[in-house]
Amino acid sequence: MKSLRYLALAAALMFGFAVTAMAADAPNCSKKVNSFDFVVDYSGSMMMQNKQLKQDKVIVAKNVLQRVNAAIPALDYNGGLHTITPNGTIVQQGPWDRASMSAGIDKLKSGFQVFGRMTSMGTGLQEYEPFISSMQAPAALILVTDGDNNRGATLADVARQLYASQRDLVIHIISLADNARGEAIIKEVASLNPDSVVVRGEELATSDAAVERFVLDVFCKEEDVIVLRGVHFAFNSYALDSKAQGILDEAATLIKANPNKQVILKGWTDYIGSDAYNKVLSQNRANAVKKYLEQQGIPASRMTAIGCGKSFKYDNHTEEGRYMNRRVEISFE
Repeated sequence: MKSLRYLALAAALMFGFAVTAMAADAPNCSKKVNSFDFVVDYSGSMMMQNKQLKQDKVIVAKNVLQRVNAAIPALDYNGGLHTITPNGTIVQQGPWDRASMSAGIDKLKSGFQVFGRMTSMGTGLQEYEPFISSMQAPAALILVTDGDNNRGATLADVARQLYASQRDLVIHIISLADNARGEAIIKEVASLNPDSVVVRGEELATSDAAVERFVLDVFCKEEDVIVLRGVHFAFNSYALDSKAQGILDEAATLIKANPNKQVILKGWTDYIGSDAYNKVLSQNRANAVKKYLEQQGIPASRMTAIGCGKSFKYDNHTEEGRYMNRRVEISFE
């Protein structure tokens, strides 16, 4: 996982990721990869039920990939979809199209033989080396697996070989591991690259915020963002209280220290209410911050206020999460 850079402004400001709402256009995503490929473990153990979601693991994988595919920024990526153990091509690696990828994901199915099938993920991945080599770099391989591997080359050994020959490749894992052996295999593969992202499939299946974070981590470059801890808003309000104003005073000092950068102000809301209403409310929140920063000497010409609407960064099912979603973030460009 990438590291975060922190800046303390009265313990209130933090550099982090530029986070978009769950929207496919993601206009502020700066491409991190040129190509990606979904590789789905099709082994017997993946045909067994996920205890938490009460579905076969491969069906969980199918649903998760649909959610991820729907959230990928609408940029000119190359993409593909393959299965492993047994190996098969569902979507050939090439220019990514959201609808075509969705149709391909729909072809994933369960009901295959469970018992008596040996799993050779390492060997299967090894056989894919020619197409992996042909992917446009930098590239992301997104492996959906429960980690079971009981025959042939080990998955970690093959991953090491791929990293040795493909320097601009990162293997990310959507984990459906349900035993210690599978978890250990996934952990070992992830440890080979500090940029590797590992996320639980159950989390992606149930949390919009988790999908958002995963897509940003895999597909978008890290951006400098000032998350204004304390500049949050009461329900249905865009008024700045004294605490928020104090934090914005410090933010203004930081902005003045970067005179050659344009400033983007993004306002957000929780998920209560209509999309149209929250779009206006989020814009009013961004405008309120812009107006206050103007009063602190930041030229209006340096700032762009954008209402982003509903946010799913924090859990909208809790009062605290909804409060955290009612916020404004500042980024530089």
